[in-house]
Amino acid sequence: MKRRTFIKDSTLTAFSIATFGAINWNGKSFEGESETTSDILGPFYRPGSPMRSNLIPAGSKGKVMHLSGTILKKDRKTPLSNVLIEAWQCDEHEHYDNTSDDYKFRGAVKTGRDGRYAFKTIIPVPYKDGEDWSPAHIHLRISSNDHQDLITQIYFKGDPHIKEDAAARSPKSINRILEIKKKSSNESMVRFDVVMGNTFQLNDEGYKKITGLYKLKDGMAEFIREDDLLILKLNGQIMEGLVYTGNNAFEGGIGYNKVKFELMASGNVKTNITMWDSWSEDQKFLELHEGIKVLKYGK
Repeated sequence: MKRRTFIKDSTLTAFSIATFGAINWNGKSFEGESETTSDILGPFYRPGSPMRSNLIPAGSKGKVMHLSGTILKKDRKTPLSNVLIEAWQCDEHEHYDNTSDDYKFRGAVKTGRDGRYAFKTIIPVPYKDGEDWSPAHIHLRISSNDHQDLITQIYFKGDPHIKEDAAARSPKSINRILEIKKKSSNESMVRFDVVMGNTFQLNDEGYKKITGLYKLKDGMAEFIREDDLLILKLNGQIMEGLVYTGNNAFEGGIGYNKVKFELMASGNVKTNITMWDSWSEDQKFLELHEGIKVLKYGK
């Protein structure tokens, strides 16, 4: 399913972009005021990627690229060990493997004591998404026990489609537009170091109250807890990984998607989901969808 098509068919929209502090890598250390910025999860995330560093399936003719880096604590100095990094991308033919048991161009690794990770993959290609193009990118989900889980994407310098994509051209993405360097005549390399943020977590009882199925006017929403993220599914499709921001509210990557829960006196739980169709120039309007929790899934 195309991400634009899904958004339009669900008649959902998202919030405008807000600028945020950013970090710079000066070649030796990080400089700046914030951790690595988040990005949209999108409709192509699949949980359960196999543990492997080589994402290239047999028969691929894509240009080989090595993606590596270090995961650091918020102090920007201390490496984080035992961090799970999941990576996924489209193939050289612009397709995501969303269904096969092979999990093509999908995989996961864990960091060692030095905080390092590495994947062998191919240089991703831009792909046509409806009437528009999405810039080449690689998705990453980074999960740590003592820091806020991160969903993000990396883009690449010189890609002409960055200016056409709301997520890629956001001010919050500037330090995730990376340079591809030559490693050899046949292979390239990209470095992406990540600074994790502090966890701001809802307690277990709070998650128990809000997770489950919600009846919307035009379908169903489901909220599932995964570590300190709240995964949003719309009509059965994974769409976003949300971070708790306080006061029973959650926010997705780059502030696009926001969810607010209301615990009602009747025992019901009400949700307000607001999204912005960031990929359609003619549909940039706010729309709020309300839903009530299906009580058989528990209060």
